[in-house]
Amino acid sequence: MSLFLFLSFVALLSALGVVLAKNPVHSVLFLILTFFTLSAHYLMLNAQFLAAVNIIVYAGAIMVLFLFVIMFLNLNEDTEPHKPALAKIAATIAGGSLLLIMVAALHSVQPTGYDPNTFDSQVGMVDRLGLVLFKQYSLPFELASILLLAAMVGSVMLGKRETGERNF
Repeated sequence: MSLFLFLSFVALLSALGVVLAKNPVHSVLFLILTFFTLSAHYLMLNAQFLAAVNIIVYAGAIMVLFLFVIMFLNLNEDTEPHKPALAKIAATIAGGSLLLIMVAALHSVQPTGYDPNTFDSQVGMVDRLGLVLFKQYSLPFELASILLLAAMVGSVMLGKRETGERNF
C-alpha cells in the first residue's frame, strides 16, 4: 500500500510538472517520469505486458519523437508569444469542468475487494494475452497488420522523390 501511495504521489507531481514546466524539454522529461510511474502501477496490477509496452512505446519511441520535434522547432521566449489572460481563464474553466465531470462520474463507484476463490493471478500475463489475441481476435489482428503494412508502403511512396519531381 505504501508503494502504491508513493508511486501515485510521484505520478501526480510529475504530471503537474508536465503542465507547469516553462521549458518544453523539462516538460517532456516529466512526462517520461509519469510514464515510468504508470508502468510501475501496471506491474503492481500484474499487467507485465502493458508495463513493457508503455515503457517501450511511450517512454521510448514517442518521447524521442516529442524531443525531436521540440528541438527541431527551437521554441524560446522570443519566438513564442505570451498567451492572453482570456486563454488562461478559458483553460482553467475547461480543466475545472473536466475535474467536475470526473468527480461526478466516479461518485457512484463502489470499490470492492477481491474474492480469493475466483481470483485469477494469470490475467495480465503475456501468454494469456497472446492466446486471446490469436484465437478470439485473429481476424482484427490480421486486418490491423495489413493496414499498418499499407501505411508503411504509403509513407515510403510519399517520401520517395523522383528526379525532376516538384515538391509541393
